[in-house]
Amino acid sequence: MAGFRFQRTPLAGLEAVSATSAHVFPKHTHDTYGIGFLSAGGQISASGRGQVEAEAGHLITVNPGEVHDGAPIGRTARSWHMLYLTPDLISDSLSDLVSTSTDLEFERPVFADPVIRSLLLAVHHRLEDDDLSTDRGALQEALVHLCGRTLTRSATAPLPLPLSLRRVRQRLDNDPAQAADLQLLAREAGLSRFQLIRAFQRHTGLTPHAYHMQRRALLSRRLLADGLSPADVAAACGYVDQSHMHREFRRRFGLTPGAYRSAWLNCNPVQDRLA
Repeated sequence: MAGFRFQRTPLAGLEAVSATSAHVFPKHTHDTYGIGFLSAGGQISASGRGQVEAEAGHLITVNPGEVHDGAPIGRTARSWHMLYLTPDLISDSLSDLVSTSTDLEFERPVFADPVIRSLLLAVHHRLEDDDLSTDRGALQEALVHLCGRTLTRSATAPLPLPLSLRRVRQRLDNDPAQAADLQLLAREAGLSRFQLIRAFQRHTGLTPHAYHMQRRALLSRRLLADGLSPADVAAACGYVDQSHMHREFRRRFGLTPGAYRSAWLNCNPVQDRLA
C-alpha cells in the first residue's frame, strides 16, 4: 500500500522523505539538491541529463531547478528514500572546500555506489530515532562526507535568464496565489505571448503556466505543513475551490492535501488510499 513518511531533522535546510508509491509524477523542479536511493521496484525518469532508469539499490539525484518527472517501471509501486538539501546547507557543509555552491551539481542522475548508499541508509536510520539532539554532530559529519563525495563542479555554465524573463519569474515567485494573465506577463516581458511561452520554456524547462502552478502547489504544501486546514490553504493559494487544490496536489505530490498535512505534522507514516 502506498505510504509517505516525512522525517523532521535537527538541521535547517535538510528534509528527509521515505515513500512507497506507484504514482506517476509530472514534470517539476525542486529548489533543493536531492539525493537518495531506491529500495524496491524501479523507476523511469526524464531528467535534465537525459532519460534514465533506476532499480532497487541504485542512487538517484536531482539538482536545483532541474526539470524531471518519475514513473514506476511495470506500473508497480517502488520505494525510495530521499534527502533534500538547500543550497545554503550545501555551502555550509563544503565551506572549507569551495567558496560558492552555485556551480556544484550531481553529475549522474542514477548510479551505483555501495558506500554512499550505506551512508544514506545510516542517515535515514539516525533520523528515525526519537531523540535527534545527540545526533546533530554525527549528522553534520555524514552530510559533509556525502556532499564532498558526490558533488562536482558543473562542466557548463547554465544558460543565463534574460532580464525580461527574470521579471516574469519574479512576479510568479512573489505571489503564486495571484492569477497569472499570460497577456500581462507577455507585455511585461516585451514579448508576444507565443515568444514568451517559447523563451520561458527554453530557459526554465516549463511554460509560464506550468511554472506558476508549481509555485502555487509549493505554497500550498508549505501552508499545510504549518498546520492550516486544506480549506484555508485552498483559499489562501488562489485555487477555485478545495476540490481543485485536492486534484492538483495529488497529481503533483502523489498524496492528498489532508494526508500530507497529517504525515508532516505527526511525522508518522501515512497511507493514502487515493495515492
